[in-house]
Amino acid sequence: MNKALIALATSCLLVVGSANADVSSTVNLTSDYTFNGVSQTNNDPALQASLDYAGDSGIYLGTWASNVDFGPAEDTNIEWDFYVGNYWQLNEKVGLDAGVAYYTYHGDDASSDYAYGEAYAKFGYNSSIGDTELNFWYAWDYFGTDAGHYIMMAAHTFAISEGHDIRVSVDRSTSDDVNKWGWGNNFDDESYNHYRIEYMTSFSGFDFNLAAEDTSMDWDTADSRVVLSVSKTFSL
Repeated sequence: MNKALIALATSCLLVVGSANADVSSTVNLTSDYTFNGVSQTNNDPALQASLDYAGDSGIYLGTWASNVDFGPAEDTNIEWDFYVGNYWQLNEKVGLDAGVAYYTYHGDDASSDYAYGEAYAKFGYNSSIGDTELNFWYAWDYFGTDAGHYIMMAAHTFAISEGHDIRVSVDRSTSDDVNKWGWGNNFDDESYNHYRIEYMTSFSGFDFNLAAEDTSMDWDTADSRVVLSVSKTFSL
């Protein structure tokens, strides 16, 4: 996705919104913005918001933003993302969600160099014991380093009672070229694992998420933590 597509996606949101299409906005306050288990806010809270359109045919598009903090040597303070995709219900139990996203960063002159695109495919299976997911992401220029990067995730969500859900997920992030982008303390590991368990519920129109997560890396911003998020969605 390039700047022209970003502009097109944003303009489409405005057009469909004016036509009384299915447009919504979500505001989220979280104690820490973690991305695959790595804090994007230097272990501090984040305020996030999205604007989304979902069509009856399954197509959707949207934009999402959050504050970020990559450490004292960085002045980047905003992440602003765009995405477009389509959802297909393949049969009574299996669904497919596929699309592309574009991540942009803002705050200083070098922030725009981190922008990158990503393609994704997510498979969902609904059964009597809950919802199972197999999700895949691939970025061909991860954080502007010209390194390929992919993520594979398996997750399962089940209800413990009406309105109270538990989701368990495991994902693995892998770099195609550790000479350009790596993980670990010395950035020389090609991959790491991320584990997360979360409790989800709603009350008085607000959605609550309490998660415990950890990674296989020994970083201060990627160690074990508990994250609490509260969000509210508005129909426009």
